[in-house]
Amino acid sequence: MKPAPDKIVRRKLSEQVLERLHEMIRTRELKPGDYMPSERALMERFGVGRPAVREALQSLHNSGLITISHGERSRVNELNAASVLTQSDELARLVLDSAPANLDHLKHARQMFELGMVRVAAENATPDDVADLRALIDLQRSQLGDANAFITTDMAFHRKLASLADNPIIQSVSDAMLGWLFEYHVSLLHRSGSEDVTLAEHSKIVDHIEAHDAEGAVEEMRRHLERSRVSFGPHG
Repeated sequence: MKPAPDKIVRRKLSEQVLERLHEMIRTRELKPGDYMPSERALMERFGVGRPAVREALQSLHNSGLITISHGERSRVNELNAASVLTQSDELARLVLDSAPANLDHLKHARQMFELGMVRVAAENATPDDVADLRALIDLQRSQLGDANAFITTDMAFHRKLASLADNPIIQSVSDAMLGWLFEYHVSLLHRSGSEDVTLAEHSKIVDHIEAHDAEGAVEEMRRHLERSRVSFGPHG
């Protein structure tokens, strides 16, 4: 029996306009901060009607590539890892809420990510970086009794570690992961009554980083994160 021939599917005009607009952004004909051409200019350029142009522009807006403001021309957004991950926040909420197993997957992913991150931090940290990390620990210590402030500074500590990789993608993934944990399942970041243990563990991690002891830093971070894997629950 011969296989059926490939079907030729007629594409919507708006999809073709969207493809052309993507190309204009990709080739930097339209650069971050530029105003988008007017609807009329796009209609004339591509030989299509207003509905196709509007649908394509809305798709760009929904994907975060442009910003549509009421009463103003649309602008092209800056494209970076942070903007891409921000667009996935709603999807992350659905994934985390859909099944308890996904929380375990997130905890495991965070552990693998942070173990690699702290190794690089131990290799790259300067005396100023170590001083910044110790200052964050001191700030956390001053926030005992204020859970939200303590957790916020805890996140800042881990973000500082991520920054030592000098890699914007690692920084953005760290920010996204910590944001998901804080917003949806805060107990993955913090357990009430364990503040003193957290401070001691952070201090030990920094001791290893200061000594450029990558293996010691990794092992201490492993213990720190394993403790947070014991239990979890939804924020609030």
